[in-house]
Amino acid sequence: MPARLLYTGQVVIDLVMGLDHLPASGGDVLARSAQFETGGGFNTMAAAARNGLATVYLGRHGQGRFGDLARHAMAVEGIEVLAAVDTSQDTGLSVALIEPSAERSFISYVGAEGGLSSADLASVTPSAGDYVFVSGYSLLHPGKVECLLEWVLELPQGCTVVFDPGPLIDKPDAPAMQRLLPRIDLWTCNREEAERFTGCAHVEDAMARFQQLLDPDALTLLRDGPQGCWLGQGGRIERVPGHAVTALDTNGAGDAHAGVMLAGLARGLSPAQAARRANIGAALAVTRWGPATAPLASEIDDILSQG
Repeated sequence: MPARLLYTGQVVIDLVMGLDHLPASGGDVLARSAQFETGGGFNTMAAAARNGLATVYLGRHGQGRFGDLARHAMAVEGIEVLAAVDTSQDTGLSVALIEPSAERSFISYVGAEGGLSSADLASVTPSAGDYVFVSGYSLLHPGKVECLLEWVLELPQGCTVVFDPGPLIDKPDAPAMQRLLPRIDLWTCNREEAERFTGCAHVEDAMARFQQLLDPDALTLLRDGPQGCWLGQGGRIERVPGHAVTALDTNGAGDAHAGVMLAGLARGLSPAQAARRANIGAALAVTRWGPATAPLASEIDDILSQG
């Protein structure tokens, strides 16, 4: 069976608003633009699907306006949705505030995607070669974390467990992290998240710390913005250079990077080759407005063909 991305995180709806500056507490500002977009885990899945990796969403989705938007967006990208509609509530909402610097801030409300059951996960049979993506946000949802961890820890050998901590998982000694760390095959995050999680002030030290925390054969990937990314595995560390662009909106850049990276690995590329494609994919994504702006594989091919 061809490799698949089995995504266990959360799909939400983003209300994306462009601002000249954030308001002070109690203040008010006028937005330059505002639109609803499907975001959260959808960004990673869309990037993977656009780059040729069959993708399955294992999370929940709600009944209502936002759930309808989420399902439509996944259908357009060819993402398979297995869970039934949660009729008790709608899909959650995240307000994404984008400043002229392209920096973004979020305010989130959890909906149906915050829950999960063993029955939901039983709808799929993971196979060797599949990539199982776990989001750090999932570890923060009491209605999801326990059954998700039990399922992940029972995955068959040959399934690659991918973990992205996000900005809120910031220490390795939390009980959920202690259970998950030995099973992680690929850790992906940005440099700031890595340094915060490890307590290290320099990227080389953070990479060395991850090689102590994770299985010796695990691959660590640290995104470093325009500089590209760092790869660590088996005691070796290397930097893969970035692709220079002028950023318009950084929302979803890390998600685009992760999806393109996994699609490259699934094609049999080396980690460095896949990371080069991921760097280009993330760079193109930040030149476009919105959360799910990862390019097609052909767009990355065109840039690589130009040297």
